[in-house]
Amino acid sequence: MPVSPNYRPDPRFATLGAEFADPVAPAEFPQAAIRFRNQRAAASVGLEGLTDDEWRVHFARFEPLPDNQAQPLAMRYHGHQFRVYNSDLGDGRGFLFAQLREVGTGRLLDLGTKGSGQTPWSRTADGRLTLKGGVREVLATAMLEALGVPTSRSFSLIETGEDLQRSDEPSPTRGAVLTRLSHSHIRFGTFQRHAALDRADLVGVLVDHVVEIYYPDLATAPDRAAALLTAVVERAARLTARWMAAGFVHGVLNTDNMNITGESFDYGPYRFLPKNDPNFVAAYFDAAGLYSFGRQPEAVFWNLRQLAGTLTLVSDQAPLVDALNGFAAAYRAALTGALLDRLGVRSRDAEADAALAGAAFRALAEGGETLRWEPFFFDWFGGAASAARAMGGVRAGQYDGEAFTDFRRVLAQFEPHRPERLLAAYFGRPEPEELLYDEIEALWAPIAQRDDWSAFEAKLTAIETARAAWGLGA
Repeated sequence: MPVSPNYRPDPRFATLGAEFADPVAPAEFPQAAIRFRNQRAAASVGLEGLTDDEWRVHFARFEPLPDNQAQPLAMRYHGHQFRVYNSDLGDGRGFLFAQLREVGTGRLLDLGTKGSGQTPWSRTADGRLTLKGGVREVLATAMLEALGVPTSRSFSLIETGEDLQRSDEPSPTRGAVLTRLSHSHIRFGTFQRHAALDRADLVGVLVDHVVEIYYPDLATAPDRAAALLTAVVERAARLTARWMAAGFVHGVLNTDNMNITGESFDYGPYRFLPKNDPNFVAAYFDAAGLYSFGRQPEAVFWNLRQLAGTLTLVSDQAPLVDALNGFAAAYRAALTGALLDRLGVRSRDAEADAALAGAAFRALAEGGETLRWEPFFFDWFGGAASAARAMGGVRAGQYDGEAFTDFRRVLAQFEPHRPERLLAAYFGRPEPEELLYDEIEALWAPIAQRDDWSAFEAKLTAIETARAAWGLGA
């Protein structure tokens, strides 16, 4: 393959040894039709020059990338699933394929898979991914990135030519293999596994590995484990705040679905809010609403407590408790910052910023059944600079209530941040890009019925336009 000068392999996880992962072989697929290829993500790791045939070699057959990991590794972990501990976990339909450095930042990134075949942790499952599941994840990651949420990026989606049987969608259904680019696949559950096996030595090895690779500024901390927990708490608080500002419901906030770098990944029954509703759930099987929109901060904090419990094997309890106690303040500050970003205004001071965040939530609550989440932020992006646009737009009649009067008054005190963004043609539209459940189903229908990918591809182009206009970063 033509190796770009920007391609920098650095397979570090494999050095941890046999207690952390199992070498596996990828499945052999009858076909390899490229359905999505993320060229922007590929350029970030020096792989944009691959031909389509080379792309299939590496992301359908999973032949090793040059000087990279010699064999796929199914990572070992445990986890709480809906707060019930499960020791029978691990990568059951995926593996770590490669690690490489990001252009510009030098961050270590993972290429990991979903649907790449059975592993020792598959139990009775087939290790496969449905094409619909892959399409949904590509859409989720694109939209979340556009909205400034730290997320894995869908790197490749390849249809495999297999017919799969599933109980939760019409079968047989088409199969696919997804490759994602993520900062790390080391989960809270990775620590939980070694703690459950009473292997303090391996918990310590994992702490040292994570600090060395992902938090090198903590290398000289007198208590690395406590310092690491403090950093992870801050990252998790920021991630949760960004979910909330984006109106995103992850759906399955188990400890094996949270990683140590504060990125969300592995999107199953996710949803974006149609309107403000704290009780809104994404997963049909979450009857108790454990992971509802409004309970996501609580769920993340509960998961952080489980991570802290594993670190008691290598740290005193008091500094770990202090680290956990920082979550509430970190989350409040991150949520305020996330809302200011979504409204496109500059911070003033802590008190004024908090007042604006409160006014925004009150306005969204007053909007009730009729005001959709995403259009609210679209209409008011840029603050007072968009007042005429909002009050002259299609939702003007929804912005006349008492809570909106207060919101407009508070918002008028803030200056727009990078107001040139409002010049984008995107903000001349009457409606923003959304990704509600019905639209995802509508995008899937022509693929399922007649193999027509045009609507899906057009949606990704539209989301990319929105991403460039928002300019939120992550």
